[in-house]
Amino acid sequence: MANIKIENLTFGYDNQEKLLFNQANLNVDTSWKLGLIGRNGRGKTTLLKILQDKLHYAGKITHQLTFVYFPQKVIDKSQLTYYVLKEIVDFEDWKLERELNLLNLSPDILWRAFDLLSGGEQTKVLLSLLFLDEQNFPLIDEPTNHLDILGRKQVADYLRRKKQGFIVVSHDRAFVDEVSDHILSIERGGLVLYQGNFSTYEEQKKRRDEFELAQNEKLKGSISRLKKTAFEKKQWSDKIEKSKYNDPKVKGTASSGIADRGFIGAKAAKMMKRSKNIERRMDEQIEEKEGLLKNLEKIDPLSMNYQATHHKLLMKVEELTLSFDEKALFQPVSFEVRSGRIVAIAGANGSGKSSMVKFLLDKFVGKANGNYTHSNHLNISYVRQNYADNKGTLSEFAQQNGLDFSEFLNNLRKLGMERVVFQNRIENMSMGQRKKVELAKSLSQPAELYIWDEPLNYLDVFNHEQLEELILNVKPAMILIEHDQHFLEKIADEVIELS
Repeated sequence: MANIKIENLTFGYDNQEKLLFNQANLNVDTSWKLGLIGRNGRGKTTLLKILQDKLHYAGKITHQLTFVYFPQKVIDKSQLTYYVLKEIVDFEDWKLERELNLLNLSPDILWRAFDLLSGGEQTKVLLSLLFLDEQNFPLIDEPTNHLDILGRKQVADYLRRKKQGFIVVSHDRAFVDEVSDHILSIERGGLVLYQGNFSTYEEQKKRRDEFELAQNEKLKGSISRLKKTAFEKKQWSDKIEKSKYNDPKVKGTASSGIADRGFIGAKAAKMMKRSKNIERRMDEQIEEKEGLLKNLEKIDPLSMNYQATHHKLLMKVEELTLSFDEKALFQPVSFEVRSGRIVAIAGANGSGKSSMVKFLLDKFVGKANGNYTHSNHLNISYVRQNYADNKGTLSEFAQQNGLDFSEFLNNLRKLGMERVVFQNRIENMSMGQRKKVELAKSLSQPAELYIWDEPLNYLDVFNHEQLEELILNVKPAMILIEHDQHFLEKIADEVIELS
């Protein structure tokens, strides 16, 4: 079996104070189905670029592979899909059709314009190129974006059946669990490899963190005692130092009556030397033990400016259907949104989930049939799928949206945004950082009802856990659209399926 061997990898961006990788070592068997995970900004996509030799780094990487990367760059989206794919890589038609069938796509899709395909269809046709040549090694970066629950399952089945190895980056825990047999986690202390899927990784990491946390507590207790002893020894040392000038038994001190103050009694000098040695040894022990402290991942709990209302029933929808040009998007649905209840709206891509949200926000431009009522002056906070219009500095953004600036920054920091990023303009941030801005805005707004449309896109698994914990603790009134099955199972009180 072939290997990817990484030796002493060191890399950091010029605008960042800390290195992303510092003397990192790793040996990957290319038959592994490796899930690459880690907090946003830790370097997952950067590591894939380094493997492709697209970034300059220190160290050594050895392999005999041709890497292929997803998502591939599409030059002209207006072309027929067949020609879009041909521009990316040359292929034999029968091989491509084989991969499309495995992804539950009809080959007819090749003769539709690429930009008229749904986001999920575009994802699948681009994935189909990765395994055309068995000599290639796929690097798959966030394949679950734009895929509904069924699409994620289809892609997971597709990858699981492959005999070839690959590296996949995804924040969907259930997806990584299904497709991976090894996990590579980019942690604060470096690259850590786990054998098994995501569930195995979680169990092993939890045990390791609990052990290291216990060790940290012991070390902190020991350091505290050493610092106390060091302080006492310093006081003793200072006392000995002063005694040279005030002890009447020591020649040369103020109390001795002898004029020559430069003369130091042998006893006092010996005691002072001993006290300084003890003080130095204490400092060395403290430094040594502080160096043993593990730099554990710290996940701060989020806060939400939820304003509980005296209204028990906030919204009521009865036999509602939405349509464009007399074509209904879904069968009539009925549901209620009550105080403290989380209602999830589910359905395949194109089933009308986002249209439902627009209708509830009085922004739907099609035709609606059915009854809809809501409480008066309902204060709603909305997380959008498309937030490209968020621009400017964080200070300007907070002012435009009436946010408490310190609360807004605090939520961004808790979501894992580095302080150095606070100086960047929003339009120059990464997609993950821009998503955190949109989410922190919603968390900071006073609201009686939250409507979140795919809040987990571009967020890491640690953020997923933060949001789960927050929603379960606060229990706000919420309408949620999300394709992450694990997240829905944890927090949703009711699921409305659009069909």
